[in-house]
Amino acid sequence: MESSPVNNSKNVPENAVSSVTYNSVYPHGVDEKRRVQIPAKWRPADPDTELTVILWPHDQAGACLRVLPPEEMQKLRRNLEAMPSSNEKASFKRFIGSNSVQVTVDKGGRICIPEEMARNAEITDQAILVGLIDRFEIWSPKRHENVKAADAVIATRAFAMLE
Repeated sequence: MESSPVNNSKNVPENAVSSVTYNSVYPHGVDEKRRVQIPAKWRPADPDTELTVILWPHDQAGACLRVLPPEEMQKLRRNLEAMPSSNEKASFKRFIGSNSVQVTVDKGGRICIPEEMARNAEITDQAILVGLIDRFEIWSPKRHENVKAADAVIATRAFAMLE
């Protein structure tokens, strides 16, 4: 029997689109409780909204934390369910399910990063929040520098596809 990622978020309509655009880069400190400030314009309007934090492997730079609003988590779930049944699908679902957690933004505008996730992403006292338009990532400064250099090379080709 295959496991599914846990979804404790409110029901989100299938065609829902977030009103939040996650753009720009924000360096923030991480306190001793592993809380990191979320930019005000990235925070959900409803304080009970659960964001999904996933330990996200990156082949070159190392893992980061990918943060999905409910709409994007629903898309991920649908994409997982649409995959043909296979060992790879089961492994992927197991990886996502066991390396993700739902968090809410506290009254101070922060989310708490679980200890093991912070350790695996090498996030200690500083973090870089990077907008991905429909979601965002949390990087250690060192890993972010590495991925930024790789992204610059790929971006040239990607922009050419838009023309």
